[in-house]
Amino acid sequence: MSTRSSSVGLYVRLDARAAQSGIVFLVNILHPAELRVLGSLLEKESTTPEYYPLTVNALVNACNQKSSREPIVQYDEDTVIAALDSLRQKGLVMKTSGAGHRVEKYAHRMGEIVNLGRRELALLCVLMLRGAQTVGELRGRTERMHAFEDMDEVERVLEHLATREPEPLVAHAARGRWAQLFSGQYVEATAPESPSIPALALRPDLEARIEALEREVASLRQQWESFRRQFE
Repeated sequence: MSTRSSSVGLYVRLDARAAQSGIVFLVNILHPAELRVLGSLLEKESTTPEYYPLTVNALVNACNQKSSREPIVQYDEDTVIAALDSLRQKGLVMKTSGAGHRVEKYAHRMGEIVNLGRRELALLCVLMLRGAQTVGELRGRTERMHAFEDMDEVERVLEHLATREPEPLVAHAARGRWAQLFSGQYVEATAPESPSIPALALRPDLEARIEALEREVASLRQQWESFRRQFE
């Protein structure tokens, strides 16, 4: 029989055997660095599967991307390694090794642990990496991970995630947006009024070009690492 902690948490299924017996596992609220690492692993599994699982170096680059990230961060290797260690203890990430892997690589376990499909994982990934989003934003920004037929399908999946038992994984946020709950109950940030000129949002075409350039740079880095390891 499972018991609930007084602290806020998310209950996720351990594995198929545990699911059949009704056993659940309490995942503590994730630190921002853990959330960024987990979201980056989810993203790269779908967008660059040829380089997945990820090395620590590749994961640092993924966390610190300038596009498709909110907020933009500058995590060092120690921060990412600490987040990976914590996520491994919580069962959400695993270390991979074996044939063809000369360096340690990491993969997420969200599909099996939280028992979710590609549609749900795509939405959670964007919410983890970019914060609260509208249904329209989610449909556009998940396109490379899962192609939703329309916004109605996106909303249906979100409603499913919001009514999951024993704990919801997303919730309604302000201004018609949705937020993930892996980092705790969503609280709308309030910014003080400022006379300064507001920042301009990137045009969709410009943002897409930046993402393409970052993917190309990541690919070149991976090729360089592979080339360098041949001489180690």
